[in-house]
Amino acid sequence: MGLFGKMFEKKTCSICGGEIGLLGNRKLEDGNLCKECAGKLSPFFSDRRASTVEQIAEQLEYREANRQKVAELNVTRTLGCDMKVMLDEDAKRFIVTRNSRWRDANPDVMDFSQVTGCDTEIRETRSELTWKDDEGHSQSYDPPRYDIDYDVYVTIHVNSPYFNEITLKVNDYRIEERNSVEYREAERQAQQIREALTQLRETVREQAAAAAAPKTAQTCPFCGATTVPDAQGRCEYCGGAMG
Repeated sequence: MGLFGKMFEKKTCSICGGEIGLLGNRKLEDGNLCKECAGKLSPFFSDRRASTVEQIAEQLEYREANRQKVAELNVTRTLGCDMKVMLDEDAKRFIVTRNSRWRDANPDVMDFSQVTGCDTEIRETRSELTWKDDEGHSQSYDPPRYDIDYDVYVTIHVNSPYFNEITLKVNDYRIEERNSVEYREAERQAQQIREALTQLRETVREQAAAAAAPKTAQTCPFCGATTVPDAQGRCEYCGGAMG
């Protein structure tokens, strides 16, 4: 069968078993994936071609279970503009999404403890300026001149089986002037996201370390009893806060 014969050969999705239409195939390392199943994968996942059918099936199971976490999410704080970082500070979880109907979009719910780092970056886009000669041809200036625009990005490094970073652009529109009001505001928001996630990650890890530490007996300042504080740091006899 020639090249064109293979192109028009009917293919079946290795995940759902459905027939894949023309130009609808998404290749896997050892199979095929239809665009409907591909659309259910994490938007932060980028290694499809090197993934096996088994690995994709596992991720789709994770994505389906993620829907319950999305349903339970209670957003207490939102950072960013177009692409938002939405925090559930009580459950110690967060999502990154630009979808206003985010519950329908099934964004990946991440624990604060999964954050391994957070970077900010300013990216420049250079467009050379030219002038027209008498014949209408574009000519470069000497020395060259450029129009420079700026975008501010945040990259959240995470510990996940399916992706290791989430990159989001902070500003809604490309910034035309460095140190402008828009530029400084984008920088401020990027730093706010970085500081919030870094601080929340450290708080969760400190709490986990404290919970795992050996418990020592203390004297209750209220009733005088010698006791080991409970999970809330209270005396087991009188209920007083022991700090």
